[in-house]
Amino acid sequence: KLTRTGNLWRLSAESVAIDSSEGAFPFVTHDIEGQFRDRRKDVGADEFSFADAARGPLHSEDVGPDAPENEGLFQFSPKEEKRQTGSSLMLFDEDELSLLKRLTLKTDRYARSVLERLRKLAEERMTRGPWSVTFNRAPVPSGDPHDYYSEAPYWWPDPKNPQGPYIRRDGEFYPDRFLAHRTDLQRMGESVFILSLAGYIFDEAAFSDRASLLVRVWFVDTLTRMNPHLQFSQAIKGRNSGRGAGIIDGRSFVWAAQGMQLLERSGKWRTEEQRIVRQWYAGLLQWMTTSENGLQEKVAGNNHSTWWAVQVAAYALFLRDEEEAGMVWQLYRGFLVPHQIRLDGSCPLEEARTRSLSYSAMNQDAFALLCRMARRNGVDLWGYATPHGASVNKAIEYLLPYIEEPGRWQKQQIRPFEKGRQVFPALAGIDLREPKYLSLYRRLPESSEIPTILTDVLVAIH
Repeated sequence: KLTRTGNLWRLSAESVAIDSSEGAFPFVTHDIEGQFRDRRKDVGADEFSFADAARGPLHSEDVGPDAPENEGLFQFSPKEEKRQTGSSLMLFDEDELSLLKRLTLKTDRYARSVLERLRKLAEERMTRGPWSVTFNRAPVPSGDPHDYYSEAPYWWPDPKNPQGPYIRRDGEFYPDRFLAHRTDLQRMGESVFILSLAGYIFDEAAFSDRASLLVRVWFVDTLTRMNPHLQFSQAIKGRNSGRGAGIIDGRSFVWAAQGMQLLERSGKWRTEEQRIVRQWYAGLLQWMTTSENGLQEKVAGNNHSTWWAVQVAAYALFLRDEEEAGMVWQLYRGFLVPHQIRLDGSCPLEEARTRSLSYSAMNQDAFALLCRMARRNGVDLWGYATPHGASVNKAIEYLLPYIEEPGRWQKQQIRPFEKGRQVFPALAGIDLREPKYLSLYRRLPESSEIPTILTDVLVAIH
């Protein structure tokens, strides 16, 4: 079934052609109008989408030897964003970096509590690590001890065929999966961030030096450094040796990169090591944006796409890669929001999961991190809404009541919701200057999750 828009016929929402193409074709990421195509593509050259078209039909003046040289007519190009992305700031802006330096002078109870918690977390990490993928031998198909390897969390042996391919049990963690690399990556990323933040705020070289050591072992030393890809992440026995969905393991590299930015600002990071680490991140960024697994994750269509975008944006900003950062801002407006968020603010792909509130909140954290990174670099994603009115702001309003009172959530949640781990109320409250969001965040229980120390210090300085 088709519907007419002006002089063009497009797929309607009821068309049987939607999500009906055969074959994956991960290299096909846009349709004829420059709109993003997700993993399950529509039949034909046009993808059904609520997003604005990036280009339209050619007219006589657009073709021939006298046609204007306008790349925008023929390819999807984030040129506008490239001009706007002029710095490498990620999660703190220049004013906030200055305020962090003065945080120790504050005397209010909240600020003192945050500082005490930060120092405690940093001191605990002075004797932990270092970590490396080479320290735990993994059944990685390549046989290379420098390759990262993990196994998918929700895939179990089939009781009817114990030696056969694993089967999926959504939301139920298989306890005997290989976890060593994933655990060590998480510990490394969190520790680099915590120690670097503490070194920057307290101006104590010992914290920064320890963070530098952790970076050196994971990224620099040729005997222990990880290869810059996630090809073998979240493998499923009997089915694959790694998959696009495993890229979400790499979220810890975002915290490590933010920590390294603080190390650089502190003047505590060797120039040669900075160069090597940036080469490493450039390799990871290239792999994420060109490999089959990376391209599949980009258009997965749910929280996996959002967290892919968070990673790519963070690495691009860390590398001052304006083009890749601009691509992510376009992805947000052209695919992530239109494809995931309904007019009422719900995200049906997350609500279809067995831990629907947890996944909805995790997805909203990713959206908030994207909006904050964009805002730090001159791009307003908080204010974006689709032509039909769907937006991240509506998703926040939809979800907040359940973050404070999870018992009100009526959809499936097979494990208890971990209240207090969420960062999006604070990030939205600060950037949108919305006191009720900040008030709710302050009422949430203190979390042991490391990302909340980011929002704790931000709330303390604002």
